[in-house]
Amino acid sequence: MEHLDVLVVGAGLSGIAAGHHLQETCPWAEYAIFEGRDAIGGTWDLFRYPGIRSDSDMYTLGYPFRPWNDPQSIADGGPILEYIRDTAAEEGIDERIRFGHRVVSLDWNSDEARWHVVAEVGPEGGERERVELKCGFVMSCTGYYRYDHGYTPDFEGMDRYLGRLIHPQHWPEDLDHEGRSVVVIGSGATAVTLVPAMADTASHVTMLQRSPTWMASGPRNNPLAELINRILPARVAGPLVRWMHALGTQAFYGFCQRFPKLAGRLLLRGVESQLPEDYDVDTHFRPRYDPWDQRLCLVPDGDLFGGIAGGRVSVVTDTVDTFTEKGLLLGSGEELEADIIVTATGLELLFLGGIQLSVDGEPVEVTERLTYKGMMLEGVPNLAMAIGYTNASWTLKCDLTCDATARLLDEMRDRSITSVTPHSGDAGVTSEPLLGLSAGYVQRALDRLPLQGSEPPWRVRQSYLADYRAMKLEPVLGEGLRPILGRTAWGRSGNRKVNA
Repeated sequence: MEHLDVLVVGAGLSGIAAGHHLQETCPWAEYAIFEGRDAIGGTWDLFRYPGIRSDSDMYTLGYPFRPWNDPQSIADGGPILEYIRDTAAEEGIDERIRFGHRVVSLDWNSDEARWHVVAEVGPEGGERERVELKCGFVMSCTGYYRYDHGYTPDFEGMDRYLGRLIHPQHWPEDLDHEGRSVVVIGSGATAVTLVPAMADTASHVTMLQRSPTWMASGPRNNPLAELINRILPARVAGPLVRWMHALGTQAFYGFCQRFPKLAGRLLLRGVESQLPEDYDVDTHFRPRYDPWDQRLCLVPDGDLFGGIAGGRVSVVTDTVDTFTEKGLLLGSGEELEADIIVTATGLELLFLGGIQLSVDGEPVEVTERLTYKGMMLEGVPNLAMAIGYTNASWTLKCDLTCDATARLLDEMRDRSITSVTPHSGDAGVTSEPLLGLSAGYVQRALDRLPLQGSEPPWRVRQSYLADYRAMKLEPVLGEGLRPILGRTAWGRSGNRKVNA
């Protein structure tokens, strides 16, 4: 049976970061990246809907070890995917990826101090065979939502509709919306991206929302970042621009949490300034919750508002009573006719990519476990998971996690430690939901996610500054981690396979 020092699960943004840090910090480690699909890129390869782009700046969504230097700080999906692939190719990380390898189960064996891994191997949509291997440590970089389907409410009468009904997660390549009337159901990041992109060629696009979302307009190109990149050396400009954006985002989030009423007034004023004077902003753009109780939507260059002002886009705030043959009958009695209806109604969360997790044959009830620094599970040895921020760029936290995990592995090898396990002990830590957002996709998944604790290191603080200090500057073998010493074989597996 093959043995690896480290198994990385997933070849998206986080998986490539994991590969970089393992090669940089643990050159001794035999590792592989198992990717269930047939391509690098994760989210950025999966989603193909019109206008797909980053919903946070690329200077923080990009890697600190390979700074984003394109003038567009809000980038389209194509350049982002190319950036991820180029990063993997430049460092040879792509040679460690085994495509079509979907991890099914992980079982930790305490006697061997090894994970027993079962994976299904084969092309997407084809027949797969099961393979088994062992590894010393697992880094889960699967993200936290389902790839096979998104979330669509069970709307009445959907089978009666005669037009095209589409979920953005599975965008058909043959869809032509030119000259067609389109209704996009939703008001989150996907809808805010889709609506102006489709409005360029559609006859008209209507964004149908049950309730409004907080939105903020910002430039696609950051002139200050462009200036810094132009006048300073790359080794200085990259970190400076990254920190500038990271701290700016965190400061604005903190301002919204501390002064929600003032923040709401400022956000609404920004929306009002880009819409016609008689537009009903209160109905369509004043949410019922405070800013950042749900994720804030970015509107690059105000494209959504420009579409509304130009008459190509309408916003309707109402509920769906039923689908009809021609479109949608709303709660108000109004009927919206559409050639195409897009259900941009959200994602479904899936912890650890749906992998069955057990320790010594006993299934791990993840909903009963606390998370350690947002990167490990209480009572589960030698398992790290890369989960990004909900209030900032995904990569900020994931890169910290991958770096901390690599340094932890190096210290384990140096000190002959076979395993480390988070333990909360009897410190009186109380539990809370892992993610603090009131968004529907989070609330629907609370019964499938682990917990966070009331105090560090069990608290998920959603703060890059706090996490940088805790994960970069404090000892990696800190309070809350229980090490087990023993004979170690780190770095001696010697039987690496690539692209199997």
